[in-house]
Amino acid sequence: MKKLPKTINITLKVWRQQGHESKGRFENIPVKDVSVHMSFIELLDTVNERLTLDGKDPIAFDNDCREGICGTCGTVVNGRAHGPEKATTLCQLHMRKFSDGDTIVVEPFRARAFKLVKDLVVDRSALDKVIQAGGYISVNTGGSPDANALPIAQEIADKAMDAAACIGCGACVAACPSASAMLFVSAKISQLALLPQGKPEAAKRAVSMVRAMDGCGFGNCSNHRECENTCPKEISIVNIARLNREFLKASFASEEY
Repeated sequence: MKKLPKTINITLKVWRQQGHESKGRFENIPVKDVSVHMSFIELLDTVNERLTLDGKDPIAFDNDCREGICGTCGTVVNGRAHGPEKATTLCQLHMRKFSDGDTIVVEPFRARAFKLVKDLVVDRSALDKVIQAGGYISVNTGGSPDANALPIAQEIADKAMDAAACIGCGACVAACPSASAMLFVSAKISQLALLPQGKPEAAKRAVSMVRAMDGCGFGNCSNHRECENTCPKEISIVNIARLNREFLKASFASEEY
């Protein structure tokens, strides 16, 4: 078995841009003695520390939990959202996946709905607007009901849980040639449409969220399946088919929609 080196030397080719209106460029940053046990976010931390000590502008990037559950750290690495490792967020990608002497291209998510803030940081509030349009259920507050008060088949519960695994990172949008958010929207609709609690508002939810998605500037699904391949939580495009069914049912069921 080949023994991994403890450190590697790489070159980061990072996208630098001061704002949405300014012109951007790639900047080559040589990085020596990178521990193979670092995560990619820790690499950026190290690079920023060195840039700051040299009196240079650090790289702006988003991060939060560093555990692969918040979806904040999304960045395109070597042409792939979240990097080359399948079912892995950027903060869980480690430098042992790269080789000594590699040039790693790092750039932000590119989509009309994701306005660039600075360098690798984009404004993903468009996804929040879609959720605000209908990604919830209306219930009366009070005491918590018993866990088994509503019997739900195991198969249905599993499908709903699989859809609910979506962390809203936007990788599906960045990977799609049409910059579509259909996988994200379908996951949020599916997790509610499959369960009894989501049935009463299913029609209104489907129409409202699809309209919000279109209004935010996301493209239409083109069946390239890049979203499914890139998703760090492996959300299936079966959910998109379910979204289309929910939308069509709502459209035919009432003239209101």
